[in-house]
Amino acid sequence: MTRFNRVLLAGVALAAMASAPAWAEVKIGLGAPLTGPNAAFGEQLKRGTDAAVKAINDAGGINGEKISVVYGDDASDPRQGVAAANELVGQGVVAVIGHYNSSVSIPASAIYAEEGIVQITPASTNPQLTEQGQKTTFRTCGRDDQQGDVAGAFIAEKFKGRNVAILQDQTTYGKGLADATKSAMNKAGLTEVLYEGITVGERDFSAVVSKMKQAKIDLIYFGGLHNEAGLIVRQAREQGLNAQFISGDGIVTQEFWGITGEAGAGVLMTFPADQRSNPGAKAVVDKFRADKYEPEGYTLLTYAAVQAWAEAATKAKSLEGPKVAEALHDGSKYSTVIGDLSFDAKGDLTKSDYVFYIWNSGTYAEATQGELAKVGAK
Repeated sequence: MTRFNRVLLAGVALAAMASAPAWAEVKIGLGAPLTGPNAAFGEQLKRGTDAAVKAINDAGGINGEKISVVYGDDASDPRQGVAAANELVGQGVVAVIGHYNSSVSIPASAIYAEEGIVQITPASTNPQLTEQGQKTTFRTCGRDDQQGDVAGAFIAEKFKGRNVAILQDQTTYGKGLADATKSAMNKAGLTEVLYEGITVGERDFSAVVSKMKQAKIDLIYFGGLHNEAGLIVRQAREQGLNAQFISGDGIVTQEFWGITGEAGAGVLMTFPADQRSNPGAKAVVDKFRADKYEPEGYTLLTYAAVQAWAEAATKAKSLEGPKVAEALHDGSKYSTVIGDLSFDAKGDLTKSDYVFYIWNSGTYAEATQGELAKVGAK
C-alpha cells in the first residue's frame, strides 16, 4: 500500500468516527529552491502558489474544502529535493507544485508517481521529465527541445557563416537546453566553433572568455542560470568581447541585471509569451502589483499550475492523484491566468509559445521585430 493510500485511509477512518468530511484540510506541496543560489526563482514559485491558493480559498475552496500549502525547500540540490519530496509525501499532500530545476524534478517525480501524487512543474523544461511514462507528471511550461528549436533556428539565420560559441553549465537543464539549441542550429546548417562546459558556482570566467576572444566569437549561446550567465556577460564585456549573448528561461529574473548592470543591454533570452498584459490576467496581475510584487518569470505559470490542478480535481470530484491526473489527460481545456491549457498523454502542454525577450535599462520585455532585425547586423 502506498503512503498516499495510507494517509487517505487514515483520513477516511478518522472522518467516519468524527462524522466530518474526510478532507478537513487539503494540503498541497510546493517544491522549490526557497534558499540557495536560485532563491529568486523559488520566490516566484512561492508567490504564484500562495496567490492562487488564496484566490481559490476566497472563492470557497476545492470541492468545498480549504487548501493549505506545505513548503519543501530543495535549494536546487537533487539530494535535498528528494528529501523534500519525501517530507511532502509524509505530510499528506495530495498534489505538488514544482520543482524549479529539472535535475530536482526528475528524481522527485519518481517519488510522487509511486505515491500517486500529481506533480505539476511550472519551470522544469528538460524533456526527460515527461518522457518517463509517469501518468501523474505535468508541466505548465514548454520543453527544452521546443525552446532550442526557436533559438537554434534564429541563430542559424542571423549568424550564418559566423563564429558561434555554445557554453553550458553541465546540469540537466543547462546542458539539455544547450544541446537542443546546438542540434537545431546544426540542422539549419551552422556549426559552432567552440563548445565548452563551465561549473556552477564558478566566479572567474576569464579563461573561457579569452578562448572566445581568440576564436573571434560573434555569438555566445549559454545553457544555464542567471548567476553564471550574468558573470560571463559582464566579464566578456570587461575584456572587450562584445559578442551577442543569447540564453534561455534560466535568466528570467531581475537578479540577472543586478549582476550584469549595463553590460546586459541587448542580451536575448527565450521564454513563453508574456501574459501579464493579457486582459484575462489583469485582475491577478493588478493584485500582485497592489501587493508591491511584480509577477515576473514563473509567477503566473505557477499560478496556472495550481488553477489547472484545482479545476481537474473539481472535474474529477476527487482529490486522489490518479483521478485528477486522468482528468488532466482527457484533453480538456483548463482556464488559467496564462490562458486555456490542455495536456497531452505525456503531461506536456499541447502547444508552446516561446518568443524572444531583450534586456535593456534594467528590465526585459518581449523583443520587437525591429529589435530582432538588428541582431547579428554588422
